[in-house]
Amino acid sequence: MNLGRFSVSLTVKDLSASRSFYERLGFQVIQDIPAGASPHQYGERWLLMRNGEAVLGLFQGFFETNTLTFNPPDVRAVQSALKSTGVSFHFEAEEATSGPAAAMLFDPDGNPILLDQLPSYPH
Repeated sequence: MNLGRFSVSLTVKDLSASRSFYERLGFQVIQDIPAGASPHQYGERWLLMRNGEAVLGLFQGFFETNTLTFNPPDVRAVQSALKSTGVSFHFEAEEATSGPAAAMLFDPDGNPILLDQLPSYPH
């Protein structure tokens, strides 16, 4: 099962302050998300940062808590495989559709795990 790229989605109070802090740690904003592929308010309420292979998403006002995020190439295949092992979902990708979609589950300690199939991977 290919969970795809991994990142941590951090809930932040002030996007600008968090961006500045992580830039001091060597992270750089990922700026080349294809036009039309990124959700609304990129750079205003959320952004992605990279330092080598480490990727952080900074989200102001999106999530209640920090979230583990995976970007599988096929969220429905991962969802189906996990459901076959008895994993329960908080919300699911609609199985009758194709293309970008998301599903969420929680680990035994209540940590959210977002499976987010993107239109294309930002680099």
